[in-house]
This record gives sequence, structure tokens and C-alpha cells, in this order.
Amino acid sequence: MRAVVQRVTRASVKVDGETVGEIGNGLLIFLGVGEGDTETDMKYIADKAIGLRIFSDSEDKMNLSVTDVGGSVLVISQFTLYGDCRKGRRPSFAASMEPQGANALYERFKEYIAESGIDVKSGEFGADMKVELLNDGPVTLLLDSSKII
Repeated sequence: MRAVVQRVTRASVKVDGETVGEIGNGLLIFLGVGEGDTETDMKYIADKAIGLRIFSDSEDKMNLSVTDVGGSVLVISQFTLYGDCRKGRRPSFAASMEPQGANALYERFKEYIAESGIDVKSGEFGADMKVELLNDGPVTLLLDSSKII
């Protein structure tokens, strides 16, 4: 499982011109589900993302998590995180999980984060989405469950 995690002051997602998810201060998480990903991968990425100490404390050091600052999370499904661009000019998405399984893990990811008491909003799996954000910092991090040490 792969995630691009961005610290934001605001973020929103629209489907067919209608806002379906919107947050203020918090994390925007683009989530890609790969072939072979399991609940273990999902929990690793979710725990890592919400535990990241990337918000500033009173001394302006990145020392607080999204939970510490009372932030929200906007989760966007993003199968293109598994795009392989090594050959030619058209990405291959063969490493992405098939839609039914990917959607199940995406939905579980959102539930798992919400179970920790964080307000979670989301896009619509498989939809053509328009995402707007104000990246704070900018702070952008990549997480990949296959790179667990």
C-alpha cells in the first residue's frame, strides 16, 4: 500500500461539480492499494500517517501529530500511485489491486482512522475527482508498506 501524505490548512474534493469531502487543518492522504495488500498493510499506513509528527509545536518544531492538533483527514483513492513509468511513456497500472478488493481496503482504511477519533472525509472511489488543497509548509511525505524495515 502506498500513500502520499500532505499537511494542509484546507483541502476539498469534488465529484461532478459537487463537494463530497472537505477539511480544514489536517492531512490529505492519497491512498493507493497494490496487488497483494492486506489488512496489515492498511493498518501500517494508517497508523504511520496519523502518528506522523509533522505539525508545529509552540517552539515551531514539527513535533505534533494530526491527533495532537485536533486535525481532520481527507482520504482520496489513487490507484495511479502504482503507475510504473519505467517503460515507454504510458504508465502501466498492473501492480494496482483490482477495484473490488482495493475499494474494500480503502473503505476499511477510512473506518480504521475514524475509530481513532479523527474526523475523516473522503472522495468517491473510482470517480473522476477534482482535488483542491493548500499544502502547509509544503510538507509532503511518501509511505509504502512494502518498505517496512
